Amino acid sequence: MDIMHKMTGREVFDRLPGIKVLGVGASPRKNGNSDVLLKYILKGINEDGTAANMIQLRDLKFDPCIGCEKCRKDKICTGLTDAMTLTYPLVYQSRGLALVSPTHNYNITAWMKAFIDRLYCFYDFENTRPRAWSSRLADQGRKAVLAAVAEQEDEFDMGFTLEAMRRPLQSAGYEIVGVLPVYGIFDRGGVKKNEDVLLAAGKLGTELSRALQS
Repeated sequence: MDIMHKMTGREVFDRLPGIKVLGVGASPRKNGNSDVLLKYILKGINEDGTAANMIQLRDLKFDPCIGCEKCRKDKICTGLTDAMTLTYPLVYQSRGLALVSPTHNYNITAWMKAFIDRLYCFYDFENTRPRAWSSRLADQGRKAVLAAVAEQEDEFDMGFTLEAMRRPLQSAGYEIVGVLPVYGIFDRGGVKKNEDVLLAAGKLGTELSRALQS
């Protein structure tokens, strides 16, 4: 599907967010475990009657936030023009988010970190010290689910992966309605052999869909 279309500046905010979900995959490995989990999460969303789009960050050419602060005036990122410019409308117009990342060095992947950091442009700041802030994504009934995959079997070895997604989204105004940590799987697509995990992923999608519709 063609989900990339140009919208810049305040045009992003012309339409209120709808009851739909944007799935965001952050694995560099095509058809890997993160891709499978995201597919099953979105399947649960769709089967419950909620529309969903998906982007794979590895397919997008975009840079991390450079801290230019132009977004404080322009209310959208204007310091960089890249694939995130085309992705902002998808984020803003979807009340739901489903983020999936493998664990890289106890954390989310560089792609997911860059994606989350580029959401900085949705914040407003007051001229105080320290600066008071608010999110233009808040108070709109936004909700999200998170999933993470780690090769090791111990929760410790997943590190900060889920928390590195949870805290920024909560600050941005999303309610986290469910999380799915998956341990002990590394081989590409190996999660397909675990029916319990696949069922849990589908259920996570259903939970997000119903939370958005409630």
